[in-house]
Amino acid sequence: MTNRPNQPTYFEAQQWASFCLKAAALPTDSARFLLLGITQLDQTQLLIHYRDRLPTTQWQAFAMAIDRVVAGEPAQYVLGRAPFYGLELTVNPAVLIPRVETEELVDWVLTDATGQAAEKVLDVGTGSGAIALALKHEQPTWQVTASDISTDALAVARGNAERLGIAVDFHQSDLLAQVPATRYDVIVSNPPYIATTEKPAMDANVIDYEPHLALFADHAGLALYEQLAQTVQAHLADHGRLYLEFGYHQGPQIKQLFQQAIPAAEVTLRQDMAGHDRMLRISL
Repeated sequence: MTNRPNQPTYFEAQQWASFCLKAAALPTDSARFLLLGITQLDQTQLLIHYRDRLPTTQWQAFAMAIDRVVAGEPAQYVLGRAPFYGLELTVNPAVLIPRVETEELVDWVLTDATGQAAEKVLDVGTGSGAIALALKHEQPTWQVTASDISTDALAVARGNAERLGIAVDFHQSDLLAQVPATRYDVIVSNPPYIATTEKPAMDANVIDYEPHLALFADHAGLALYEQLAQTVQAHLADHGRLYLEFGYHQGPQIKQLFQQAIPAAEVTLRQDMAGHDRMLRISL
C-alpha cells in the first residue's frame, strides 16, 4: 500500500486513499465518500478544510476504513451508511447496499402517481427499507407497508424508519404470503434475481459481503417473479399497478410471465439510464 502519511491534511488524506484504491483496482470515489462520512462534512465544508490538518482520531479512523475497503469490504458497510433518494440509510451485511438503478424505479412509481389521491403501497423484499422509505418520504399521505422474509433485514429497515422519523408498517413475509389481507394500489419489488451460474462474473466484494438470500434465486433467477405472477393479482386493487426491477437480460422472459398470468393487464418494459431493460410495470 502507498506510504501512509503521519498527520495529513484533508486533501493529502483523500489523495493517499485514492492512490491506495487505484492500486487495488477499486473505485477511487470511495475515498471521498468515506472521508465525508467519517468527518461529517459536506462537499463545500471539505473544500474549505482541504489544507487543514485532519484531526488525529479522524485520520486514524479514515486510514482503517481505507484498509478495510482495500481488503475487499464495501465502503458502505465500512461506514455503515448508504445514500438513497436523498435519504441516508443504515446498512450492514444483513441487507443489500441500495443501488442508484433502484432510484429510477422509485422515480417511475412517483411519476405515475402525480396528482393522484393517497394510495396504499406495498414494498415486497424491502431489505434496508430503501424503496418504502423513499416513497413515504416523498408522499407522506400514502399508506406504505413493507415486507421481507429476513428478520435481520427487517430490524435494519425498522431502525432506518425510526431514525428518519418515517412511518412505514413492516411485516415478515415470504413474498405475499403473510402480508396484510388488503388490496394495494401499488406493489413494488426489487427481489433477488441473480442466477447462481452468474457468480463467476460478479464482483468478489458482492459475493463475499452482501446477503446471498437477497441476491440469488432459483430457475435462472426467475423463481420469485414466477411466484409473483401467480399471486399478485389477488393483492392489487382495481386499476392497481405492480412495479418490478430485474437483471438487464431478463426483461423479455419476465414480461412474458406476466402477460401469460394476467392476460388483461398492460405490461410495460422500461430501460434504465444505461439503456438496458431493467424495470416492468403491470397495470390492471
